[in-house]
Amino acid sequence: MTMPVRQALRIGGYILGQKLRGRTKFPLLVELEPLFACNLKCAGCGKIQHPADVLKRRMPVEQAVAAVEECGAPMVSIAGGEPLMHPQIAEMVRELVDRKVYVFLCTNAVLIPKKIDQFEPSPYFAWTVHLDGLRERHDASVCKEGVFDEAVAAVRECRRRGFRVTTNTTFFNTDSPQTVIDVLNYLNDDLQVDEMMISPGYAYEKAPDQDHFLGVRETRELFRKAFAGGNRRRWRFNHTPLFLDFLEGRVDFPCTAWAIPSYSLFGWQRPCYLMSDGYAASYRELVEDTDWDSYGRGRDPRCANCMAHCGYEPTAVFATLSSLKESLRAVRGG
Repeated sequence: MTMPVRQALRIGGYILGQKLRGRTKFPLLVELEPLFACNLKCAGCGKIQHPADVLKRRMPVEQAVAAVEECGAPMVSIAGGEPLMHPQIAEMVRELVDRKVYVFLCTNAVLIPKKIDQFEPSPYFAWTVHLDGLRERHDASVCKEGVFDEAVAAVRECRRRGFRVTTNTTFFNTDSPQTVIDVLNYLNDDLQVDEMMISPGYAYEKAPDQDHFLGVRETRELFRKAFAGGNRRRWRFNHTPLFLDFLEGRVDFPCTAWAIPSYSLFGWQRPCYLMSDGYAASYRELVEDTDWDSYGRGRDPRCANCMAHCGYEPTAVFATLSSLKESLRAVRGG
């Protein structure tokens, strides 16, 4: 795990403080969706399937900041849709950074050249660029040629200007261990991004393409082979070693979706950003009025093939911090 020391200490202290207060459920990171509109139509995305009137809506900055402050999470991932289409996105980021919230701005990077001058490098801010493979693979995923080259150019420009840059890559059943290795080598060694996040594709119901998502057995086999030979130790992952163990099937965890709640134009989404069983008006209502024990693999059939980070990464984080051995392993990047 290559999380900056300052951020790691902040998150560790935050979790310890929550436990000392006797809180059993608390947010680690908020998935903030201030809009659903996007400039691309990716086959694996269900967010752009909303009606036209919903796609035109934009969350006010004050509402977004209030939601993050309400739940008290130390980190926020701003997604969508494409957040750079929000006319006040830079202001939203500044307000959160001013409050010392760690902000990850998730983007397909196409609009970065037009918007980058509105942002400033900060230890509390990082671009998170979605790259689902190398050129041919990525452009097929986003259903538009040329996007990979635009994204790579944007990453290089962000790094040139001193921004922290992370990436997010989703893998599908069309991937092989070698394609996983190839893209991670490229991101790690050629683009030299600060951190990489990976996730197996999960077949949530609104996604247009339901044929190429991974099942649990396929996920474990894919990552076990891709990580063989010590590969994973040299890649700069934004994951705990335990979560990578989880992807390989070496350990298993229960889902803790309450730790990465999703807040959108509709409110706090139950139980996570991939499933929609209604919305709560507050984070407290979300936590207290949701039957969390009914979700996760082995509990809800819709969760049968889910190994997404939004449910299982926080469990791995909590397990890491509760073990001296695993904490040391995370520091070493094991």
